[in-house]
Amino acid sequence: MAKYFSKFPKAYYSLENTPYSIDVVTNIISRFSLEQSFKENTSIYEKYSVQESDTPEIIASKIYDSPERHWIVLMMNDIVDAQYDWPLEYRTLTTFINDKYTANANTAAGQTGLMWAQENTHSYYSVEKRTTIRTGDYSEKKVRVDANTYANVVTTSSNKTLNDGNEIRIDISKETKSYYDYEIDENESKRQIKILKPGFAYALEQELKAVFTT
Repeated sequence: MAKYFSKFPKAYYSLENTPYSIDVVTNIISRFSLEQSFKENTSIYEKYSVQESDTPEIIASKIYDSPERHWIVLMMNDIVDAQYDWPLEYRTLTTFINDKYTANANTAAGQTGLMWAQENTHSYYSVEKRTTIRTGDYSEKKVRVDANTYANVVTTSSNKTLNDGNEIRIDISKETKSYYDYEIDENESKRQIKILKPGFAYALEQELKAVFTT
């Protein structure tokens, strides 16, 4: 990050109680951002799945040969807070879940925030699965519903013959998602990121430098 901020403009700053003491500091209030059209240009980026041990610095080292270029990884994915917008390791995630839901837990009875999250329902779903009898191919449609609708969903299974002669089986079911599973899914959804292709990294650094030196 040090090299990233080295491109930022400088500003004069004096402490309130020492008006005659002036320091030159980096103006970190300045902003540099990428246009949405640039980030959505599929010819300049590749998809990457963040591994359990990956950090922005580690990925930048692997892709761009320098951990200092981690700001490119963050900026390509609109990540402002790398602590919470980046997928957490499992141990850190469980600690986060426990802390987040401790206020909901019956701690007097020994229930932890993690236990509460595992035992309580976050969301309800109605599920329709259509299976082609001949091939076994299937499609599934899951719709989030409220608790009352969920209670009235009737689990059924029936066969239907289509106009093309194929017979399908339609299974109606329902399922729930706990707060724990919700947090796991949210964390997993952050693993798929965009990586700017290495050939464009140098040009982007020069653009950053030009913005703050003109």
